[in-house]
Amino acid sequence: MKIDGEVTTGLGKAAYFLSQEFYTLEFKKNLGFIPYPGTLNVIVSEQYLDEINEKKDNCENIIKPDTEFGAVNYIEAILNDHIEGAIVFPAKTTHDENYLEFIAEKRLRDELNIKDGDIVSLEF
Repeated sequence: MKIDGEVTTGLGKAAYFLSQEFYTLEFKKNLGFIPYPGTLNVIVSEQYLDEINEKKDNCENIIKPDTEFGAVNYIEAILNDHIEGAIVFPAKTTHDENYLEFIAEKRLRDELNIKDGDIVSLEF
């Protein structure tokens, strides 16, 4: 599945969670990289929600911490045809369903020189 979406600023909460050792070690083990402490937030059209939710609901990639932090499902994905990473679905989120969070090894706004309102593609 390949979809386009609009980059937007998030709430800033992902930086804290992605800096927790439990998550970083699990992502390193499962994805091969330690994610930059933050996500690239992408708003996608609601027409994709059924397919996205089906992939999320059938996803077997899950990190379940032994602490008060919530579980995180993730789907490996590629941003703009060449940046490897994953779309994360935190169990405890305040975002709407059409709001996707992409993680990668580097800070993507700098790496790709993108800003709010830019259109990016996600393939997963």
